[in-house]
Amino acid sequence: MSGLPDRLGNFGPGSAGVWRVHGGRLSIAIPGDLVWYHSDIGGGAGVWGKVRACLLHGAGMAMNSGPELHSRWRAPQLAASLWAGGVVACPAEGVWGLSCDPFDEGAVLDLLAMKQREVSKGLIVVGASSDVFADVLSDLSSQQRETMLASWPGPNTWLVPHKGFFPTWITGDSDEVAIRVTSSPALATLCSAFGGPLVSTSANPAGLSPPHSIWELRRYFGMALPAMPGAIDPAGKPSTIRRVDDGSVIRG
Repeated sequence: MSGLPDRLGNFGPGSAGVWRVHGGRLSIAIPGDLVWYHSDIGGGAGVWGKVRACLLHGAGMAMNSGPELHSRWRAPQLAASLWAGGVVACPAEGVWGLSCDPFDEGAVLDLLAMKQREVSKGLIVVGASSDVFADVLSDLSSQQRETMLASWPGPNTWLVPHKGFFPTWITGDSDEVAIRVTSSPALATLCSAFGGPLVSTSANPAGLSPPHSIWELRRYFGMALPAMPGAIDPAGKPSTIRRVDDGSVIRG
């Protein structure tokens, strides 16, 4: 025990999130997301600075959320939002991302407006299994398919010829589409609940850093954006992008 009295606060005026320090342990909750975070921060002088670091940067934080929380009710709720043309946030392998139905033009345009991203640049599409990409994988050589499948699930995105199976608001000005089978439990669960592939792109406006914590996500887009509970690697980064025809790295 730290000897400190209990401390309770919120993230700011009108915020739904609350934090509490008791016995040198920090607990944080965002009721709208039904996610609890915990971090052993000790006590004594400077405890508020440590709390602030956790709130702003996710320093030393771990998420208390198991697969049952994803699958039993939060994932179906968010899938319903996606079916209705909504945009949701979800932790990917290395950063928080934004997701929507790749075949819903209105949803994709809303997502692009949030990111201040041009449609011509294209977007990444992810799935819970390679089966959802069967149409674009079928014409690849066996060696190309084996190379891609060996890299999945994981933070490895591949550019493959889209053959008209994905719309121009996904592929942009390219003849290729960027696809990945995700290794993020939260994102895979969301794809499965939705019943197909989803857009997954880093949840940051153009020119700003991708968020590594939900606090950064909320600073960018506020509390109203629906978010899937889940954890990411604090030192993670957006996926590596390669071109399947020659293996060249487009983004390392």
